[in-house]
Amino acid sequence: MKTVDRFFEDYAVGESRTTQGRTVTEADVVLHAGQTGDFFPHHLDAAWCATQPFGRRMAHGTLIISMAVGMTAGDINPQAMSYGYDKIRFVKPVFIGDTITVTAEVTDKADHRKDPARLGYLHELVSVINQDGETVTVLTHLYLVNKRGEPS
Repeated sequence: MKTVDRFFEDYAVGESRTTQGRTVTEADVVLHAGQTGDFFPHHLDAAWCATQPFGRRMAHGTLIISMAVGMTAGDINPQAMSYGYDKIRFVKPVFIGDTITVTAEVTDKADHRKDPARLGYLHELVSVINQDGETVTVLTHLYLVNKRGEPS
């Protein structure tokens, strides 16, 4: 990982990046349950899950969000910071043993409403895909990004 200055003007709508795959393990699910306090049987009780339509334990949606955002984190950019997440959807369950990849695509750029000369918003559509090519989670990651400004 390296530090790379990338300003608002350096991003283009339509640019994207795709991660390598990562397999969701039982350890991931158990650790996330302990960290969040979410011990619902959907995640931890194999016997109960066997009686349900989905038939097996599934990962927490919040775990998949965390993994996806972490997987797309690359170089450190001092000119941008995460501003939040919108439109989070859990389209399909992710099961223990599934392998996910993530694509992040810049879908929108906009000037900051209060300080348009110095700041802009960047919207990135984050799509999580399982090993079968199915979309399992989508969200919009919002960034607040510095503009270059006028040369001195």
